[in-house]
Amino acid sequence: MSDSDAIDAVGEDGDTDRRGRPVPTGVPLLELRKLSKHFGAVEALTEVDLQVHAGVVTALVGDNGAGKSVTLKTIAGIHPPDGGLILWEGRPVHIRAPKDAASLGIETVYQDLALCNNLDIVQNMFLGRERSRGIFMDEDSMETAAVETLKSLRTTTVKSVRQTVASLSGGQRQAVAVAKAVMWNSKLVIMDEPTAALGVAQTAMVLAMTRRLAERGLAVIFVSHNFNDVFEVADQIAVLYLGRLVASIPAAHLDRQMVVDLVTTGTTTRAIATSTNQIGA
Repeated sequence: MSDSDAIDAVGEDGDTDRRGRPVPTGVPLLELRKLSKHFGAVEALTEVDLQVHAGVVTALVGDNGAGKSVTLKTIAGIHPPDGGLILWEGRPVHIRAPKDAASLGIETVYQDLALCNNLDIVQNMFLGRERSRGIFMDEDSMETAAVETLKSLRTTTVKSVRQTVASLSGGQRQAVAVAKAVMWNSKLVIMDEPTAALGVAQTAMVLAMTRRLAERGLAVIFVSHNFNDVFEVADQIAVLYLGRLVASIPAAHLDRQMVVDLVTTGTTTRAIATSTNQIGA
């Protein structure tokens, strides 16, 4: 499927998200235009067009090798793009390093969480960004901020922010990683396989936290192979197939079989449940 054949149902008049609210039609927080990335002769991404709006959970799905990780790492500044544009709040930007992404308000929670088991929650949340008071670290200020951030995300299962990460469950670790991401005036949080290897209760906690991020007005990119989780949490579903974006559609207009078709073949013969679909947008 060529890029011009992508199924696009984003931001058309009358579209609604999974909660029945109108899909945002204004300027997206993040927009990728004809984004391309290659590694030698391998085309990892080919002219990807994607819009991500504030207050919306955008699920990014695709088979292994479809380009999900490369897309995330390009947005996060790990892999500079070889072609195309990245727009932030409508303005072209250059994201050449993770610090560039962070300065815009883009934070990424990777699958391995990037937490230090031997440090406590406060130390992890402020690692590399410690607050100081004179020549000493401001431990009280950091602890207060950590508690308030976790509380704002309704994380109630953590007994103390001074317990080591090694003592936390998988769901609690995810909560700490997400809290660390949203603490720094972030506007977009990227979550890479956040429910992988979690139990049922822990998965429910992470999905609820993801929805709360959107309710706070943050944009969320949610990457997952678990379609049950995707349909539970996503407002918009974007599908990558062999390095190309083949669809970006409100989740309420899709079913699981349609997503399976798009992920495995790049197209679907089933009718999209909206009158505002566009082919070749």
